[in-house]
Amino acid sequence: MFAYAWLIPLLPLLAAAWIAGAYVLLGNRGEAGERGTARVAVGAAALSLGLAVLIGMQALVTGPPGQVRVGSWLVSGDLRVDIVFTLDALGLALLLLVAFVALITLRFSVNYLHREAGFPRFFLLLSLFMGAMELIVMAGNAVLVFIGWELAGVASYLLIAYNFERPVAVANAQRAFIANRIGDAGFLLGISFAYLWMGGTDWPLRPDQALDPIQGDLIALAFLLPALAKSAQLPFAPWVARALEGPTPSSAIFYGALMVHAGVYLLIRLEPLLETTPAIASLIALLGALTALYGWLVGLARTDVKSSLMFSTTAQVGLMFLWIGLGWYSLAAWHLALHALWRAYQFLHAPALMQRVSRPARQVPAWLARRRGLQEAALQGFWLDALADAFLARPTQAMARDVMDLDGKVVSRIVGLPGQALELSSLGIAPDGEEGWLMATADETIVRGRGLLGRTLERMANALYWFEQRLVLRGGGQGLLEAIRRLGEQANRVEELLARPRYLVLMILATFAVII
Repeated sequence: MFAYAWLIPLLPLLAAAWIAGAYVLLGNRGEAGERGTARVAVGAAALSLGLAVLIGMQALVTGPPGQVRVGSWLVSGDLRVDIVFTLDALGLALLLLVAFVALITLRFSVNYLHREAGFPRFFLLLSLFMGAMELIVMAGNAVLVFIGWELAGVASYLLIAYNFERPVAVANAQRAFIANRIGDAGFLLGISFAYLWMGGTDWPLRPDQALDPIQGDLIALAFLLPALAKSAQLPFAPWVARALEGPTPSSAIFYGALMVHAGVYLLIRLEPLLETTPAIASLIALLGALTALYGWLVGLARTDVKSSLMFSTTAQVGLMFLWIGLGWYSLAAWHLALHALWRAYQFLHAPALMQRVSRPARQVPAWLARRRGLQEAALQGFWLDALADAFLARPTQAMARDVMDLDGKVVSRIVGLPGQALELSSLGIAPDGEEGWLMATADETIVRGRGLLGRTLERMANALYWFEQRLVLRGGGQGLLEAIRRLGEQANRVEELLARPRYLVLMILATFAVII
């Protein structure tokens, strides 16, 4: 059974691909398409859990196999990346946890999202997330973990912006995206440092005698950055409260049960390395303790159900970081598993609880209410939101606007595109909106360019146009001309389809498929 472990994360990913394909090709949408979408998503999750249970039962009888190599993914000189899974006690236990929580969340969502316009999109992303989390806990090296890490981040970002017609949802998704991209940069640095100084990234990362202490600290610090960002620890804590903008089931599985614990899991896997880096371990303990205090105080000041649960989760995960910093890795692993199960139940039960409870929300504790300054600071989240906006979100948005301006006002003119379009479009529509299929101006200039590069491209375009118009088209007759016109119309239709928001997920999935 161990040889088939690779099917566990693959099944939910295939379900996501089927949902996307059925939506585009078969029109599997609306209330009529809910049953098929739900059956595929829940069925794939159930099969994934069943296979994980069978492998776990075999491990109980024969013992965990440890590293299971499926094959090579990338070999270039001394660089080698294998497709390898770690099926030890920790990996198998968390695999069962992830598969179980994901399955009950998917089943809960079938009724909760009934008649929602984005029903198939939600199940596509939830299936994608399930496969990503299973890959994270099963992966045998940091490179495979990073692939799952990114897939889970994409699913999270798109589900926060589930109601993308609302500006608040889009803005909150952007904040979460920016914070996690900073962590991802640290992850890439950690992988690079590990290959450079340790020769590989297979778990566990065991430093040898030749590893300089400063190099070990840099590797550990690089991997600590994504762990802090993904688990919403200080200084990245503010983004997770804004992530609750998505539907309740996604809040439960992402930020209550599974993804918020990914950083804890990553640090537990780094135990042999962290044991040789006491300075980084002390930093982990300090940040965990401060985050636990922060989550506790803000959770007392925020009295709505979702915020209270989320900041309580932040505090509990902070305690897990504290245990890791103190060297209590087994305690952190047990804390992770128990907290994930309990918090998933609380988040999924919250909507029903809010309908049944008629009394007002709980009050702020009296001791906190008497300290007006502390209460105001806790209510404002110690102003970390404002600091994150000032130093992360707004500078990134400003940089994006500057890049767009640079592309429109500088790059386009350098390559010979001074206006909004070419003077004669190669797709058959002239800038004035009239049909102008390959019809040149009086001087037969098909495009006008500015600058050295622009004029060079202009001459090349004109020469190719002359060759095409005088030799190819005249030699092929009107039949060839009509075929090209129809091809241009089809290309226009494809371009319009790809510009629609609902195809963004498909484009992202295709990108990851190429990478993998």
